[in-house]
Amino acid sequence: MTELRHDWSIDEIIALFALPFNDLIFRAQTIHRENFDPNAVQVSTLLSIKTGGCSEDCGYCSQSARNKTGLERERLIALEEVVEKAQAAKEKGASRFCMGAAWRSPKEKDFVHVLDMVREVRKLGMETCMTLGMLDDDQVQRLKDEGLDYYNHNLDTSPEYYGDVITTRTYQDRLDTLSRVRDAGMSVCSGGIVGMGESSRDRASLLQQLANMPRHPESVPINMLVKVEGTPLSDVDDLDLLDFVRTIAVARIIMPKSMVRLSAGRTEMTDECQALCFLAGANSMFYGERLLTTDNPGADHDMELFDRLGIHSLQ
Repeated sequence: MTELRHDWSIDEIIALFALPFNDLIFRAQTIHRENFDPNAVQVSTLLSIKTGGCSEDCGYCSQSARNKTGLERERLIALEEVVEKAQAAKEKGASRFCMGAAWRSPKEKDFVHVLDMVREVRKLGMETCMTLGMLDDDQVQRLKDEGLDYYNHNLDTSPEYYGDVITTRTYQDRLDTLSRVRDAGMSVCSGGIVGMGESSRDRASLLQQLANMPRHPESVPINMLVKVEGTPLSDVDDLDLLDFVRTIAVARIIMPKSMVRLSAGRTEMTDECQALCFLAGANSMFYGERLLTTDNPGADHDMELFDRLGIHSLQ
């Protein structure tokens, strides 16, 4: 059984990226089979519970108030709508329901409603995940007390490239929130975005940050940049899809027991690319027509792809 390590050097990870493609995929798939059913994929649905108007300046984000994307600020949606969307997602095969709000950090007047959402979605028998921005100790504990299963807070990119993408919160801010979540006993969902103009070394450095945490994140979403007109990153060069597959494979090798999730950017991937990602060790994905504010392949198409590949949803 593959050893769980938390001491990966940047040179070791770069060397994995540099392996011949077939050797890299074989190694990743071997490790994947040691730890998971190779034909099972956990399916999650993501709902934007509060869209637009975020004060952060993330260069990729359509929801930043600083980016001229034409997205209107919306209010926090009603609890009844959240429950309705969660029930519909469950009926289509989702086992985890993720809720995201465009906040730097939640205000108390909104936070009490967020707690209600966690409570009611859990009553449906689904796992719950939230992404709300930065949290303090009290907020983390109250989410834990309501039974929140996962908290998502992505590192986005490497420490070295981070300042080229975001200036309104620091890398350490992100790490501090993740530490609070972990200390409270909740599962951590943390990954990043590739294709933002970063170097291959930056992709290796992002994975190093995740793999060298005291405990690996239980869920590691790997997003490919969705270029949105009006954001600073709307005209960066496209990432080679094989480089995306390599990122999935390396994540699987250095975080053997984590769920590695295909997240944003799947509309730009062929079915064949996604099949390679599953072969490389991806075993979780978001499905449904929308991911917060960006398009996603339809659930029916995803289920057809699962059928063609002999994959079943993990319940």
